[in-house]
Amino acid sequence: MPPILLAVDKTYPKGLMWFRRDLRVDDNAALWQALRSCRQVVCVFVFDTDILEPLPRADRRVEFIRESLVALDTDLRALGGGLIVRHARAEDEIPEIAKALDVQAVFANRDDEPEAIARDAQVFGALANVGILMTVAKDKAIFERDEVLTKTGQPYTVFTPYKRAWLAKVDDFYLKAYPVRHYADALTPPPASHDAAVPTLADLGFEKTNLAALEIPTGSQGGAALFEDFFDRIERYDAARDFPAVRGPSYLSVHLRFGTVSIRGMAGVAHRLSLEGNRGAATWLGELIWRDFYFQVLAHHPQVAEGKSFRPEYDKIVWHHGKHADGLFKAWCEGRTGYPLVDAAMAQINQSGYMHNRLRMVAGSFLVKDLGIDWRRGEAYFAAHLNDFDLAANNGGWQWVSSSGCDAQP
Repeated sequence: MPPILLAVDKTYPKGLMWFRRDLRVDDNAALWQALRSCRQVVCVFVFDTDILEPLPRADRRVEFIRESLVALDTDLRALGGGLIVRHARAEDEIPEIAKALDVQAVFANRDDEPEAIARDAQVFGALANVGILMTVAKDKAIFERDEVLTKTGQPYTVFTPYKRAWLAKVDDFYLKAYPVRHYADALTPPPASHDAAVPTLADLGFEKTNLAALEIPTGSQGGAALFEDFFDRIERYDAARDFPAVRGPSYLSVHLRFGTVSIRGMAGVAHRLSLEGNRGAATWLGELIWRDFYFQVLAHHPQVAEGKSFRPEYDKIVWHHGKHADGLFKAWCEGRTGYPLVDAAMAQINQSGYMHNRLRMVAGSFLVKDLGIDWRRGEAYFAAHLNDFDLAANNGGWQWVSSSGCDAQP
């Protein structure tokens, strides 16, 4: 629900804002709801051990989150609040904190990944058992779930008609920012019993990576700086994005992934410029629409996250397997195929955790259609190595290059 600036009666004496993949203060839907609904709002983030334990001990994503939390805590304290940070199982910790702080409601932004849905169901149940409400808001997409449907009320499975419907529906109502700071006087600092510095990587059991050497900016200020740089180049995006050696992309994908920038802010600028005839902005807006498209595909077809093809008939493909296939896959992973563009792409992801979008298409197509290796192996490799890994987009991209997913040519 986009913001409406009205004087409101506070429904709850105290609420808990649970940050997840939305590590910013400004234009944060759940935070806005919490501040409008509660006389006092305490904020929390949990480094979920269920997510962290399978990761390698040096993971840029964990370091990116950690550094972004330091920035978020600073921003919240400047407004009179602060951030409780825990390292535990989120489904255990959130109900415990909510009870300990005697809150009446917990607020969070929605996450439609299957494991997140299962986690939230457990938290919702545990909170309900002690009389605490949990409410979730839409924040990571412009349109999600059932908001863009065909005329027969079905979810789209082909991108181009989805994009047309998305553009026909979008307007300022959906792109307007949530005025969080207008209600920030409800923020309250963590009680002394819960107040502590954001844990170090070592505290979490992780090691430093080359994140700083790669000059990847973190936090909402880092995201804003990247967008400012991209804004100066956005008019050329439609042509520049096709050349991996050119500074053409926005480089904002990791910030969109962890919510250090607002999708409404990004899409709003792109939409306004596209209406003014800016071809680069129109092309970039199309990429943001692809992101919404893959979110709704995952929401309606969660089986794709279980290794199943979107088009079931393509599960019948017999991929190369055995020792020779394993050798080919290893050469692909290590950038030793002998095909320079493919090997450069793999060097880029292995050294930086980033891969240019066009190279993702090239490397993925090569693995599947030239080497005959199951797309799921490539999907898993990207999931482990990409800084901006997002289940919906990664699965959608791999199923696209394998022709087993939406909008693909067999």
